[in-house]
Amino acid sequence: MSVPDADRPVSPRPAGAGATGAGPNSAVPTVGVVVLTQGTRPDDLERGIRSILAQQDVRLDVVCVGNGWAPTGLPEGVAALALPTNLGIPAGRNRGVAQVSGEYLFFLDDDASIPDPHFLRDAIALLKNDPSIGLLQPRVVDPSGITSPRRWIPRIRKGEATHSSAVFSVWEGAVMLPRAVFDATGGWAEPFFYAHEGIELAWRVWDQGLRAWYAGDLEANHPVIQPTRHADYYRLNARNRVWLARRNLPALFVPFYVGSWTGIQVLRWARNRSALSAWFGGWREGWREIPGERKPLSARTIWRMSLAGRPPIV
Repeated sequence: MSVPDADRPVSPRPAGAGATGAGPNSAVPTVGVVVLTQGTRPDDLERGIRSILAQQDVRLDVVCVGNGWAPTGLPEGVAALALPTNLGIPAGRNRGVAQVSGEYLFFLDDDASIPDPHFLRDAIALLKNDPSIGLLQPRVVDPSGITSPRRWIPRIRKGEATHSSAVFSVWEGAVMLPRAVFDATGGWAEPFFYAHEGIELAWRVWDQGLRAWYAGDLEANHPVIQPTRHADYYRLNARNRVWLARRNLPALFVPFYVGSWTGIQVLRWARNRSALSAWFGGWREGWREIPGERKPLSARTIWRMSLAGRPPIV
């Protein structure tokens, strides 16, 4: 299926069209799926979309969002949304949400895929069986068997990758949550463009009286690729770290959080002067510019996060 002009998105079809294992009136879970891409990885994109369409016992409403690209050649049953320019990862995902319906939302990056056709069914069962969970990230595995990097486990004390636990950030490439929870958080942090939007979303889930959850018993696939460490990476990493605090923390906590991360980065990149220079450029930008909506976490949320092992100062 192709897209007309880049500024004319294809209207999404009714929820459940093209879904497997369910008729239009079946009492099965409904899932709106947002696949984000810039069109630079066509083989990976096809693999990811096929893995979604293979899901069983759910009704699907799937949209492929082209961030600065018009998606073409999509399988039947997948809508396309062409964004004329690259709005950034968070904004691209948010635009996709507006195009799909469903009680649950699942976000998938174009280089990720789901190997188990019962993944969505099992993830929803986990959310239903434990109503305290408001967001779920699966374990991430390289499909070729290469050892997965520890950074994919969103915990300070990493432990075993198969161990499930509450977390305070997420790897954003495969994330699921009830739509009502997503709406209550305000969605992905659009001003961030890239970096740390998964921390803010997790924090705002906690602020709903719920928990973000790392499900070590559920699996998503993603190839091991060494992340590019360019000047923009360091700049946005620092800017968004400051914005994360300014948008979400009570004023008393802001200097502690930013200060602790400043110390960490100085120690981490002490021998990389160019990295530190770019990082501090972003750090200054984070203080100078307006970060968007400010919605401080409640005192109750900070207490719950602290009891769970991660007060928002590091």
